[in-house]
Amino acid sequence: MPIHTSPRRARTARTAVAALVAAAACWGTGTVVSKQVVDDVTPLTLLPVQLAVSCTFLLVLSLVRHEPLIWTPSVRRLAALGVLNPGIAYALGLIGLTTITASMSVLLWALEPVVILLLAALVLRERIPAALAVTVGVAISGALLVLYQPGASGDAVGITLTLVSIGFCALYTVLTRRLVLDDSSLAVVLAQQAAALVFAVALASVVELTGGAGWNLAGLGTGAWLGAAVSGILYYGLGFAFYVTGLRHLPASYAGAFLPLIPVFGVAVGYLAGERLGLRQWLGAIVIVAATAVIAARHRGCVLGTGPSSEETTATHRDQGESS
Repeated sequence: MPIHTSPRRARTARTAVAALVAAAACWGTGTVVSKQVVDDVTPLTLLPVQLAVSCTFLLVLSLVRHEPLIWTPSVRRLAALGVLNPGIAYALGLIGLTTITASMSVLLWALEPVVILLLAALVLRERIPAALAVTVGVAISGALLVLYQPGASGDAVGITLTLVSIGFCALYTVLTRRLVLDDSSLAVVLAQQAAALVFAVALASVVELTGGAGWNLAGLGTGAWLGAAVSGILYYGLGFAFYVTGLRHLPASYAGAFLPLIPVFGVAVGYLAGERLGLRQWLGAIVIVAATAVIAARHRGCVLGTGPSSEETTATHRDQGESS
């Protein structure tokens, strides 16, 4: 029996896929910029600076688009998740990065889509098709080909903190998908970023008062400030805004499946900056893009096919929220 596709649902499918690809592009590019800045700015100083720039950018954007932040009950609940990610999650990730190599860190972060799949099945009761699980596995294999560097190492504390950080980020994806209802994606992200900013400022201040490396703004050059601003807008402002937009229209398990695209965009930006890829990295990039294209096609079928539409899924989550 032929499936009749409404123009609205077709636009929804294209919007969700495009938003998640854009989020991966922002996070991949923002990572490259952040790596350049972190040599001049301590991590606990960089995080609140990036979040402050991101919040300012999102606030201006919301005013231009005439989307005021309205503190509905759902927005208040979603704002609290900003403390979880990027607040606690990124703070733990930065601390863990001080005791493990960058190669070990990115290899561990390749596990995030798997954790999202597991949590989506446990928390949201999403049915994970075997084909999706296999395709995600292929994409992760491609990510490992791109990211692996010989000599990746780290101590048990750094590895544990990184794994906990990954778990928090995956939990953020699942809980945001469960709570997001009819609120604007821009309003949700602004509320979450503001909560994360408060946490980041408090954390840096506490560390500074206890004699640690909290605030270190003295002597920063124009390049460091510009890099922090650009990375804040890309990584936190635009990246999270695109990601939440995608989460509004598809299951968390599918949204997480687009994350292996991040290193592809990262190495592409590095290539433009003069870095060159080996044959193994090119092969990995091709595998990731091919696997993600398959996932995108399956998602389009999910949105346009016989499964529940995004509107029906939203109604289900609304009913769950009201009953809880």
